[in-house]
Amino acid sequence: MKLPPIRRALMIGVLATSSVIGIAAITPAHAQFGGVVYDPTNYAQNVLTAARSLQQINNQIQQIQQQATSLINEARNLASLPLSTVDALQQQVRQTQQLLGEAQRIAWDVQDIQQAFNGRYKGAGLTGTNAQMIANANARWEDSVGAFEDALKVQAGVVGNIDGARTSMNSLVTASQSATGALQAAQAGNQLLALQSQQLADLTAAVAAQGRAQALDAARQAAIEAEGRERFRRFFGRN
Repeated sequence: MKLPPIRRALMIGVLATSSVIGIAAITPAHAQFGGVVYDPTNYAQNVLTAARSLQQINNQIQQIQQQATSLINEARNLASLPLSTVDALQQQVRQTQQLLGEAQRIAWDVQDIQQAFNGRYKGAGLTGTNAQMIANANARWEDSVGAFEDALKVQAGVVGNIDGARTSMNSLVTASQSATGALQAAQAGNQLLALQSQQLADLTAAVAAQGRAQALDAARQAAIEAEGRERFRRFFGRN
């Protein structure tokens, strides 16, 4: 069956139009504006690439910021404590040592102590002539008096250090509480330990000086008893 010429022309036009539309749907569209070709597909890809690049830049910026924060924290942790009480503590220890070094009669020395006891507190020192016994008794009395005086000096020096220790402790506690990093906190803690060590050294010196005085006085009392027995023996021995 043959279609009329007009109807056949219309059918051919519809088929041609459908073919063009199908091809346009498959093939990317291109437009031309002022001699510039516009490709939507390439444009979308460029936008996506730019977005990804921007995200990478943002990530790098965040990493740099984190690194900068880490460096700042490390710098704070490495910052030294601006306060130091070491010199003052060492000076107090030297003062206490100086007081101990000024010990009268019998020094803090094993050989000196041994020599003094051999000469005045036992053996021939208790069995010599009457003049020798009197001289040794007087020397022992001077040993005891000097030792008690030394102990009082050391105790006075230790008491004098208390005020300086209190000032140092307050300063160190304040510095520790306001420390900006781990190193400052550790240094403040170390100096507090040094302060405690200095106070223990003072306490040890005071106890040692007091013990020295008491030991010498006890030795003097024992020597007096020994001399008394020797005098008693001589008195009855002559009769």
